[in-house]
Amino acid sequence: QLVESGGGSVQSGGSLRLSCTASGPSFKSYSMGWFRQAAGSEREFVAGISWIGDTTSYGSSVQGRFTISRDNANNTEYLQMNRLQHAATEVYFCAADQLALASELGDSGEYDYWGQGTQVTVSS
Repeated sequence: QLVESGGGSVQSGGSLRLSCTASGPSFKSYSMGWFRQAAGSEREFVAGISWIGDTTSYGSSVQGRFTISRDNANNTEYLQMNRLQHAATEVYFCAADQLALASELGDSGEYDYWGQGTQVTVSS
C-alpha cells in the first residue's frame, strides 16, 4: 500500500515536498516513481528513482526544479518541488514496482502499485 501526503496549495514560484510511505517489507527492492495528472489530461511522468537510489530520472518539464529521494529505512520516498510553475491543479501519484531497467522509470505502464494521490494547486 502506498500513501501520499504533503499536497496543498502554493503560489507560483513556491515549494512543496510530497511524501509517499509504503507498507510491507518489499519497499526496499522496488523502484519508485511520481506521476501527475490534471483533470482531462493524461498522466505525466514527473520523477523516478531506482530501488537502491543510485539512479534518478525526471520529466523534462521539472528537470532542475524537482528532486526525488528515498529513505529505505523508513519506507518513504520524497519529491521536493521547487519553483512551482503555471497555475494549475494536479493530482500527484506515487507508484512502485520492481523494474529491471532504469529506462522503465518513466513508463507508467511498468508500475503495478499506485497510491490514491495527493492534490497540488499552484495559483498565480
